[in-house]
Amino acid sequence: QFQHTLVRLMSLLYGSALTQISEMSNSDFEFLDLDAFDPKRLEFLENSQYKAEIVGQWVQRLIAEAHATNVLNVPPPILSRVFNQLGNGVVIFNNAQKLNDFPVPFPISQSVTVMLLVQWVLTVFVAA
Repeated sequence: QFQHTLVRLMSLLYGSALTQISEMSNSDFEFLDLDAFDPKRLEFLENSQYKAEIVGQWVQRLIAEAHATNVLNVPPPILSRVFNQLGNGVVIFNNAQKLNDFPVPFPISQSVTVMLLVQWVLTVFVAA
């Protein structure tokens, strides 16, 4: 039961993060068996702006409850590492969202492209 719920939540987390960052007009991603979740929770998630953060909290809660009921019987240092990695994922997601929200200005991207092309051409002549 725990493993199935965790896999479904991870599928929902990944898809929610992609939906939140995606700029595609049609960002309908497939998820694993959402029928196993409470419809009220899914409705709350659908109406929320921060879907990935909410699902991340659900994952952390599931792991904490599984540890409290001895379904997940691991030493605390290993369990703290799991929560640390989930937190690192949130930080990386927020950084990706910042890159998506604040794009690089056009003149800077064009000058970087030109400099890379010049370096590419000059490397051939210098190395020869």
